[in-house]
Amino acid sequence: MRFAVVIVALILAACEAPAPQLEEISITELHDRMQRGEISSEAVTAWYLERIETVDRAGPALRSVLEINPDALTIARALDEEWRASGPRGPLHGVPVLLKGNIDTADRMATSAGSIALRRHRPPEDAFLVQRLRDAGAVILGKANLSEWANFRSTMSSSGWSSLGGQTQNPYDTARNPCGSSSGSAVAVAANLAAVAVGTETDGSIMCPAGVNGIVGIKPTLGLISRSGIIPIAHSQDTAGPMARSVRDAALLLGAMTGRDANDPASHELDAPVPDYTANLAADGLEGRRIGVLRNYFGAGDHPHVEEVYAASIEVLRQAGADIVDGIELELGDAGSHEYTVLLHEFKHGLGAYLGASGADFATLADLIEFNDANAAEAMPIFGQEIFLAAEATNGLGDPAYVEALAESKWLAGAALDDAFANERLDAIVAPT
Repeated sequence: MRFAVVIVALILAACEAPAPQLEEISITELHDRMQRGEISSEAVTAWYLERIETVDRAGPALRSVLEINPDALTIARALDEEWRASGPRGPLHGVPVLLKGNIDTADRMATSAGSIALRRHRPPEDAFLVQRLRDAGAVILGKANLSEWANFRSTMSSSGWSSLGGQTQNPYDTARNPCGSSSGSAVAVAANLAAVAVGTETDGSIMCPAGVNGIVGIKPTLGLISRSGIIPIAHSQDTAGPMARSVRDAALLLGAMTGRDANDPASHELDAPVPDYTANLAADGLEGRRIGVLRNYFGAGDHPHVEEVYAASIEVLRQAGADIVDGIELELGDAGSHEYTVLLHEFKHGLGAYLGASGADFATLADLIEFNDANAAEAMPIFGQEIFLAAEATNGLGDPAYVEALAESKWLAGAALDDAFANERLDAIVAPT
């Protein structure tokens, strides 16, 4: 009997320690456990990699991750050694982060925008935001799937589908739309495949997948996060932004990515440090703040459950001390049609500039159109490239149609917001995503 006990003890001693359970864990909790020596960045990274294998590639096959960083465990191990030697660099030290597949990394991963045309595209430099994350000690875990070309290829596209990654699935109901174009970033965070992720937005591509997948997304002011090293749609609207399971985690990621980039003329610094969201909102935290309630939002009245949740959320704000100003309506006129004209012109110009600077195998949008036509069975099995063709037909940023559309769209949107804030003396406006 004693011999058998010894054998069992030896077997148990030879086994690795049980894997940590990290579902729904916050960045602060991760760091607390790292500080106590309970887990390491290497163990956390390994846990997420295993979960990607079992949930994203097998199991429900969410297809939210395009590619794993083959150096992720090595990077995490080095960051653990650094922590032991000199302490953490900051709140993101050792934290695994997924990047949307249109953000440049100068490593062994591709930057593809989900397109098979760029499946071997490896830019020579990190995007500015990626260098900021590396400097903060984050582990770049991999690239997330997306609506191909950030959903700017076809008028009939499927959100979350790319020719390189297939169809990203909504983790709550795989028959439902995951929304896009930052579908993979949102799904990966919701399914606990990474601590946090980075998305990009031109027009709803962070906010929609964040809302549909039940996470927090922030679209920052243009220029707060550098646009350098991101495959573009429109320089007048594009931005990256954080996607996380909590406001605090999103704020921590936002703070790490911001900074002045000399290569981006819109780039600027934060006016103040990112607030600390560790404490609960004080009872008087919104006392005297005037919050406008938007009523003519897109889809208003379409679903009674949305109205119930909206009403309950407004009541939370009221109980927190806010003065609720109901009935706000924003009249945008033809801003939408003007915006589309802007996007078409800026896409052709910006994509050509990106391709030329990043050493891609293609120099122009016309080259990509030709590639898609030649590889239609793989590149366009379910929808075409009508937007590509419309953008290619534009006449440059000096075209009077573009100049007028840019001015009109900015004026209409700005005037609608300025009037609402000034007339009602608002501090903020709320609406369903």
